[in-house]
Amino acid sequence: MDSIKKIRIWTYSVIGVFFAAALVIIISAYADTSEPVQPNPVAEAEPTQAPTPVPTKEPEKPSDEPDKEPEEPDDGLAEGQMRSYLSGLPVDQEIGTKRPIAIMLNNLKAAQPMCSISRADVVYEYVVEGAITRLMALFENYEDLDKIGSVRSCREYFVYTMLEFDAIYCHYGQAAYAVDLLNSDYVDNLNGLGKEGDVVYYRTTDRKAPHNAYTSAAGIDAGIEMMGYRRNHYEDYNGKFKFCDLDKTVTNDSGMKITYMAPNYKINKPWFEYDEEKEKYGRFQYDGPQIDELTGEQIFFDNVIFQYNKWAQLDEKDYLAFDCHSGGVIQYFTHGKMVPGIWLRDVKNAHNGNPDMCPIRYYDLDGNELEINNGKTFICVIQDTDIQNVTIRE
Repeated sequence: MDSIKKIRIWTYSVIGVFFAAALVIIISAYADTSEPVQPNPVAEAEPTQAPTPVPTKEPEKPSDEPDKEPEEPDDGLAEGQMRSYLSGLPVDQEIGTKRPIAIMLNNLKAAQPMCSISRADVVYEYVVEGAITRLMALFENYEDLDKIGSVRSCREYFVYTMLEFDAIYCHYGQAAYAVDLLNSDYVDNLNGLGKEGDVVYYRTTDRKAPHNAYTSAAGIDAGIEMMGYRRNHYEDYNGKFKFCDLDKTVTNDSGMKITYMAPNYKINKPWFEYDEEKEKYGRFQYDGPQIDELTGEQIFFDNVIFQYNKWAQLDEKDYLAFDCHSGGVIQYFTHGKMVPGIWLRDVKNAHNGNPDMCPIRYYDLDGNELEINNGKTFICVIQDTDIQNVTIRE
């Protein structure tokens, strides 16, 4: 049996075990399975002779030196630092406690290369109408950026995704299906078609509209001030990902060797290749490396996740909906290897009981939450009916 056939069989088998695994996780998440500890029976001991006394040394005189404080374990953090919610890497607390921004990026060929995408810590890709894709990039430290984009319009499922990160959402317009969600009191967004539009966004002359709308750190900051949005994470926010310790590396030793992955998006036809030297995945689309205009270099990621979601077509204009709540299958790629798993919303820990305001968690097929490597992560959300067309190989 060749390797590609084995890969496909393994991938399809994930679907078969998903429902059973998901049920186990849901039950364990909500039920208290602990049982009272029963005392162990103890055999009656035989009587023993009294031990012969042994002379002991005189107690040592107390030292005049003060007791030493027990050493704290080295967590790899300097004073004033914390682990980033987006990358797991050390960042200043002023940055790590601040809400990230989630920016909708134009992924049409006419809009390439994007600007500043290499500075994003997490990037999502979804299909929108006409089989094109759109990206949403999450930025944590962006204060020095004066050109980010180009920026395009919102789709409802991107809003559900950015809420996992307690982000401030930046978009230039929206589909009609997203209006009610954008207007809800728990979504903070900066809309290019809103009153804040001219404050947050600007247009360049090097490209034609709609491919020439950009934003900047200064514009975003002014928009947040104008709209009066909360700048720091809410108190019980605890992030989306489970990162490994800073001194460790997730190698997916139990997984399959996979160095080429293509999610089968039909227009931009993207793929990822594992770079052994960098120990990262290079991103490609439109027949070549995906380049950031800011650096002139290809973009790379430490983690790649293929997340399979149920979906539906909403109308004759091909507007889509993705189910971002019910759970599904994933494939996690890191260090040239892949392990399958599942995704579920952490509704038990939803902020204010709102199921939209809790992250999706990733689990292996035994129900253990997946640890991922520290660094940048790219997540392709794929229509679940298209899983058989996805290409992964050594």
